Amino acid sequence: MTDHLRRLAGRAAGDEAPLLDAATVVLLRDRPDGFECLMLRKTEAQAFGGLWVFPGGRVEERDGTGLEGARQAAVREAAEETGLPLVAEDLVPVAHWTPPPSAPRRYRTWFFVAAMPPGALEVVVDGGEIGDHVWVRPADALDQHRQGQIELLPPTWVTLRRLAPRASVAEALADAAASPVDRFVTDVRVDQDGTVVTVWDGDAAYSLTPSGQSGPGERTDLDTPGPRHRLIMDPAGWRYERS
Repeated sequence: MTDHLRRLAGRAAGDEAPLLDAATVVLLRDRPDGFECLMLRKTEAQAFGGLWVFPGGRVEERDGTGLEGARQAAVREAAEETGLPLVAEDLVPVAHWTPPPSAPRRYRTWFFVAAMPPGALEVVVDGGEIGDHVWVRPADALDQHRQGQIELLPPTWVTLRRLAPRASVAEALADAAASPVDRFVTDVRVDQDGTVVTVWDGDAAYSLTPSGQSGPGERTDLDTPGPRHRLIMDPAGWRYERS
C-alpha cells in the first residue's frame, strides 16, 4: 500500500481523474470488554484487493445526491456486501475524504458510523467483491496492521484510531454526533528518508485547495516549522500527528 502511495506522490497532477462520490459505514456492536467494528476483506480481483475495509461503495444515481444520497448508498452497499439491513437515519457522519489529484481513481467518500441493527442476522459476504469478514476491536485492528498482518488504507486507519479510545458503541456514536464532520483533502508526499506522508489542511506543509485540486505556488517542505496534520506511514508503525 505504501508503494502505491509513493507512486502517487511522484506523479504530476496532469489530467486529473474525475471525482466520484462514495460512502462507507463503520458498523459497531458492544462486547463485554468494549466494542468491535465490522471489517471486510476485498477480493484480489477488486481494486485494492486484499485490503481490509468497511462496507461501502460508489453513490449511484438512484441513491440521490449530497449527504442523504451518501447515506442511501451506504445502506444499499452494506446490504449488498453483508446482508445487513440498515436504516439511513441511523448513520452518523464522521468524516469526508477526498483523494489526491494524482490518484487514478478518485472517490470522494463520506464515512458514517452506526450501531449493529437490533435482531440482525449474521453477516453474509457476497463472495464477489468481498471474500471475508471479521468483527474486531479498533485497537486490535491497529495492532494487527502494525505487525504487518493486515493492510489498511489511510482513511480506514485514521477512523480506527479515532474509535479506539471509546469504551462503548454509545460513546462512539455520541462522540460522532457531537463533533463536526472532519474533512480530509489528501496531499501525498515522500520525506527525505523515503517514508510516505499524507498531509491535510492545518499542516504547515499542506498545499492543496479545499476542492482537492493542486494548490498555487510551490510545495512547502515537510520539515517546515508549524502546526501538523499528517499521517507518517513509517514501516515500523504509522503515526498520526495533529496539533
